Amino acid sequence: MTATAPRIRPLVFLGAPGAGKGTQARAVAERLGVPQISTGDMFRDHAARGTDLGKQAKAVMERGELVSDDIVVAMVADRIVQPDCAPGFILDGFPRTVPQAERLETLLAQTGRPGVLAVNFRISYTNLVRRLTGRRTCVLCGEIYNIHFRPPKVEGRCDRDGGELKQRADDREEVIRERLSAYERQTQPLVDFYRERGALLDVDAEAAPEELTRRLLELLEAAVAR
Repeated sequence: MTATAPRIRPLVFLGAPGAGKGTQARAVAERLGVPQISTGDMFRDHAARGTDLGKQAKAVMERGELVSDDIVVAMVADRIVQPDCAPGFILDGFPRTVPQAERLETLLAQTGRPGVLAVNFRISYTNLVRRLTGRRTCVLCGEIYNIHFRPPKVEGRCDRDGGELKQRADDREEVIRERLSAYERQTQPLVDFYRERGALLDVDAEAAPEELTRRLLELLEAAVAR
């Protein structure tokens, strides 16, 4: 059991690539004063510390295989008992499947936490394509721009440090259709899982990032407060 009751329910952000999950997870985590926990960050942390889990994950990835649910869940279990997670947390990139969601609910119950509140970012296919094809990332600091919605002051250069802005290979239009199709196959059952449990909050993700953050915080205030 946790020593103190969490201030908010654990949050999971769901949505197609380009729907704004990552941007909103960072913004909401900062505003709520809780950590954003990504699977990538967990892998890198365990690898840097040389833990058994990190070594196992590294070996699997070097073979070009997917890291097993057992390893990922063990990393999540290790992460959510850290002191900074006491008030709550936002999970980014996990769970991705219904079996993972079921194991997460078991883990949360074992640690005395309430179940997940999942936020489903809904956006049209047309806007997804514009967001993805227009996205550019700074090679130095990782800042994200969009040539349609949030262009840099100088074309091709980051406002912060002048770093070159690059387009991700998987943000090219010929790749996007398959990415979105794969998302629907994999994630729709997860959306249904949380909806059936009354633990899903649908959010219109068509708005500009700042406006979406404001709306999202208003919705979450009542939904996640205990």
